Amino acid sequence: MAIVSSHPMYQFIDDLQSIDLPAQVIQQSKICLADLLATLAAGSQTELAPIVNTFCTQQLSASVQAPRALPLTSASPMSPAGAALLDAMVIDSMDAHDGHSLTKGHVGCAVIATLNSFISSAQQDSEGRSKQISGRQLLGYLIAGYEIGTRCGIVLHESCSDYHSSGAWNAVTCAALTGHYLGLDRQQFEHALGIAEYHGPRSQLMRDVDHPTMVKDGSGWGAMAGVSAAYMAQLGFTGAPAITVFNSEVQGYWQDLGSRWRILEQYIKPYPVCRWAHPAIDAVLALMQQHNIASHQIVKVTVHTFHHATRLSQQLPETSDQAQYGIVFPLAIALCHGNVLPKHLHESALNDAVVVAMFKRIEIVETEHFSQLFPAQRQCQVDIETASDTYKSAAYSARGEPQAPLSKTELLAKYMALTTPVWGEQRAIKILDAIDQLDTQESSALELLSMIPRQH
Repeated sequence: MAIVSSHPMYQFIDDLQSIDLPAQVIQQSKICLADLLATLAAGSQTELAPIVNTFCTQQLSASVQAPRALPLTSASPMSPAGAALLDAMVIDSMDAHDGHSLTKGHVGCAVIATLNSFISSAQQDSEGRSKQISGRQLLGYLIAGYEIGTRCGIVLHESCSDYHSSGAWNAVTCAALTGHYLGLDRQQFEHALGIAEYHGPRSQLMRDVDHPTMVKDGSGWGAMAGVSAAYMAQLGFTGAPAITVFNSEVQGYWQDLGSRWRILEQYIKPYPVCRWAHPAIDAVLALMQQHNIASHQIVKVTVHTFHHATRLSQQLPETSDQAQYGIVFPLAIALCHGNVLPKHLHESALNDAVVVAMFKRIEIVETEHFSQLFPAQRQCQVDIETASDTYKSAAYSARGEPQAPLSKTELLAKYMALTTPVWGEQRAIKILDAIDQLDTQESSALELLSMIPRQH
C-alpha cells in the first residue's frame, strides 16, 4: 500500500504495481527486459566482467547487517549497491542495450540492475512479511524505471550544457525505485532523490567517445549511487532537493507522468555498437543488397553523417571498447560479414585481415544538415564505389526506432545471437518464455531472475 502523503513519483510507482496498464506498454516492457538480459549475457563474456566481479566481491560483499543480494552475473552474494554496480557495468560493457534519442543514453541498463538488487535480497518488511516481487510487479517497476529515467535524462540534458553519461540521471531513477521498495516516507524519499542526484556520476561522456575504455556510459556507478542513496536516506542522511525533479522550471517534463508512456519511445539496437554508427551500417547493407554488391568489389565507402558520429573512433581498435565506440571498424565488419555481432567485437577478432583491409577503404565526412537533426534524428548517407560504378544511398535513419521497429523475427534473432553462445539454446528459450509469462498471476520475478546462469 502507498504511504500517507507520498510523493507523486512514489505514488506513480505504487500505482503501477496494481493498475491495468495498456497492452502495448506491457508488451514493450517484455521486449526491453528480454533485450537487457540478452545484453547481460553478451556482456558477461567481455574482459570487464571478471574485473568488476572481483572488485565487487572484494570491496562490496554482503555483510551480516546488510541485505544479501545476488547479482545477475555472479554467484557471490553482495550488498545491494555492489550487485547493482556489477550488473549495470556488465550490461554496459556490450553496447547492445536499448536507448532513447532525447536522453542520448540508456535507461534500462541501470534499472534492471537495481531491480535485481532488491528482488534477489528477498527482505521482509517491518511486520515480518515477505516482500517477494511477482512477475507483474517486476514489469510495473521496470516500466516505472523507464518513465522516470527517460524524463530524468531529458531534463538533465535540457538544463545542463555538459553532455553527462546515463549514470548521471539514472542515479535518481534507481533511488526512486529502491526508495519505493524500502517504503520510505515522503521526506526520506525526497532526500533519496536529492542524494542520488548530487552523488550521481556526472561523467563527461564525450571523453569516453574520444578515448574509449571500460568506463562506458557510467550506468554502473549511477545504479550504485541510486541504490546507496535510498539506503542512506532510510538511515537519516539528508540531501534534498533533487533539482531535476523539484525545480519549478522543469515541472512541465513531469506533468504527463502516467499519461504519456516514454517506454514506447525506446529504440532497440540491431547491432552491439554505439547507436551513432547504426545509420551507416544499415545504409551500406541496404545498398549492397539493392545492387548485389559483393564485399570484394568495394573500392571505397564514403559516409556522410552527423558530427557526433564523426567523433566515434576512426582508428583500428586494440580493445573491444574501442571497437564498440568506433564507426569505421563496425562498418567494415558489416561490409565483410553482413552483420555485426558480439563475436566480431571481442579482442580475439580485432585482427581479422579481411575486416582490416576493408577498414582502410572507408572515409567519414561530417554533413551539417545531419548534424542539425541530432539528437532527435540520427541520419547519414553513404556512397559505395566499385571499379565500375558508384552507388549512392538515400538518407538513412537507424532501424529499431519506434517509427521503424524491429520485427518479431529480428528481435528473436538478436536475442538468440546474444544468449545462445553463453546460456545455450534451451536455457535461452526457457528464459524468453518466462518473460512472456510475467504478467500472469502465478509468475515470480525471483524465479525468472534465478534462471540466469551466474559466473563462479
